[in-house]
Formats: sequence, C-alpha cells, structure tokens
Amino acid sequence: MQFIDHKMKKEVAVIIGAGPAGIATAACLNNLSIPNIILEKDDCIASLWKKRSYDRLKLHLAKQFCSLPLMPLPHSAPTFISKAEFIGYLDNYVEHFKLHVVYCTEVVSAALDENGNSWIITVSNRISGKKDEYSARFLIVATGENSEKFIPEIHGLKSFSGEVIHSSEYRSGEVFSTKNVLVVGSGNSGMEIAYDLSKFGARTSIAVRSPFHVMSKETIHFGMVLMKYFPVKIVDVLLVMLAKFKYGNLSKYGIVRPKNGPLKMKAATGRSAVIDVGTVDKIKSGEITVVKAISRIRGDEVISIDGSSNRFDVIIFATGYRSTANTWLKDGEFMLNETGMPKQSFPEHWKGRNGLYCAGLSRRGLPGVSMDAQNIANHINMVCLLVLDFDFMT
Repeated sequence: MQFIDHKMKKEVAVIIGAGPAGIATAACLNNLSIPNIILEKDDCIASLWKKRSYDRLKLHLAKQFCSLPLMPLPHSAPTFISKAEFIGYLDNYVEHFKLHVVYCTEVVSAALDENGNSWIITVSNRISGKKDEYSARFLIVATGENSEKFIPEIHGLKSFSGEVIHSSEYRSGEVFSTKNVLVVGSGNSGMEIAYDLSKFGARTSIAVRSPFHVMSKETIHFGMVLMKYFPVKIVDVLLVMLAKFKYGNLSKYGIVRPKNGPLKMKAATGRSAVIDVGTVDKIKSGEITVVKAISRIRGDEVISIDGSSNRFDVIIFATGYRSTANTWLKDGEFMLNETGMPKQSFPEHWKGRNGLYCAGLSRRGLPGVSMDAQNIANHINMVCLLVLDFDFMT
C-alpha cells in the first residue's frame, strides 16, 4: 500500500534531474553554501549518457566548451572526448562537489503551497513505491530536453514486419550486420548511427526531411573561437564557405543546405549543424543511401514522399526526445510552454517566478547548461541575501 510520509522534508533548493544540468546547478549552489538536494528517477547520474547513448558517441565540441562550472576537463584529455571519458568526468564531478543525490525517486507532482511561498514536491520511490513530500523555497527543473524518446506517428508503422527501435536503444551496428536498415532522422545521432551501421556491414539508408548544415569538428571549433571576436553573421558566412570547400555541393546526394547559417539556425531553432564523422564520404561512395522522408509504411515496404519505395528489415528512429516537465509540474505555466520548454527566449529562459527555475533547456548544449547553472545559483543567492530567509538557511 502506497502512502505519503507526513513528516515533510524541508529543503532550501530541490533540483529535479541528475543529468549535467542538475549536477552543475547543485555544484554552483554548494559553492555558495546554499543547501540543496537532487531528486533523480533513475539509479545513477547522467542516465542518458550511461544507458541511452551509442558506443561510438563522442562530444562534438572541443573540451573547453564542454566543461561544467568550477571544474574544467583535465588538460590530459583529448580535444574531443569520448562518451566513456565524459561519463568519468561527470562521476568525478559529483564526488568532488559532494553532491546530495536521491536516486530512484520520481516526481509525481510539484506545486506551490497555498501561500505561494514554497514548492511542495511529491515523489515516489521507484523500488518500494513509497511516496514522500518535500518542501522547498526554490525548485529547479533540470530534467532536460531529452527526457522521453519521441517517435513520430507514421501511417502504417504498426504494420511494419521488421524491427523498430529508437536511437536511445541503439548501441552498435554489429547486431545489424548484413541487414537492410533505415535510419529516420538526419541530426547528429542519425548521421552517426548511419555511419556506424555501414562500418559493420549493414545496407544502410537515411531518411532526410529538412535541410541541414554539415560541418567538421575542426570547422565548428574554429567558429566557436571566432564568436569571441566577430558577430554571428560574419562567422556563419565563414563557416558556410569552409563547408562548401570541404564537402562541395551535397544537394545531388540529397542533402540541402539551409538558407540561414549554422549558428543563426542553432539560436533560432535549437537545431545544431551535423558534425561529420565520415558519413558524407560514405554517402558520396554509395555505401549509405539518402532517401526522402517517409510517407507511409506497408509491411516491410517504406514509401517515401516522392513515391519511391524500399524494403527494410530494421527502422531506427533518430528523431529526438521531448521534455516531460509538464507532466508533473503544476503552477509552472508562466515559465514553460505546452511542450515543456521555456516560454522566454534566451538568455532569460531560465528564470520563472516564485523560486522556480529551469536548467538545461536553452537548446545550447553543454555551454548553455553551464550558463544556466551559474545564473540560477547566483540569482538564488541574491534572493536569499535580500530577504534574509534564515528559516530555510538553517
């Protein structure tokens, strides 16, 4: 029988989610001597990295842009670090700052109390089923943009006779060797998974719906450095010129370049340029086939919007994730929209009302996570100093 422990746990700040955004915010709060805890529904920190990412994954930005606040990545680390190296860094980060994480704790609801002074967070232990309540002056939503996998509705998908998985379930192309595989989605995950599949001998196709930029890691790194000295418009022009020189005209292979530059597009839509890991060469050689977006599915036959059709054994949806904050957050409509993302545009997106904040929802990757964490901690510190809220600080 489930019950709520009426001995409510009183906290200064409660952070929901122990991904990079959650632990970075906790570290910044600790640095300012502001008590806090992190509630994490999984049994580990950074579960997206540890449990839902493919083996080949590497960070696409240079390490100086991927460090969390107050603890740079080690000098000995390579410029572009691997999944395993980043996970090790995150584990060390939690240990170094002595963060207080409560695992296997899923938030059922979070709402303001009747006076509007505190947040009441109801949680459920995912192992025992026991429910508890926390009271917090400050609530930080750090469940991220990638809380729940997203697979689009496609006519006839249920009739597909082969295997259907989301990219979060993909680890390696080894198990798909010799199979006909369609990757749906041409973002970084989709393009990298397509490359991995091809390396293991799968007959690979990738379905492309929208225009996107293709860049090398070195080009993006160059652009990030230039951003310190030049406006976005100028940097975008240079990046596109470099991409054209390196890759040529990719439209004949089914890849169309957007009208807006990569940095402007990232700021406006949150969609990053694709960092090429060798996929373009495989597309040019015919080892990977680009097909149009899916119109419908009939058995093992996938029909594209241009009327062409192909038969596949496996479909892998690299179609991203969705925020789930709206499923449990009450009284947060002034901060988040109906999709669980901030209503306010960058750089004011992180701050709500009544002690509510969000971290890691800026669509600016790890650099955005660090900015959010520092902004939130500094603002909470300022509020505490202004109101002298000693009841919560003691």
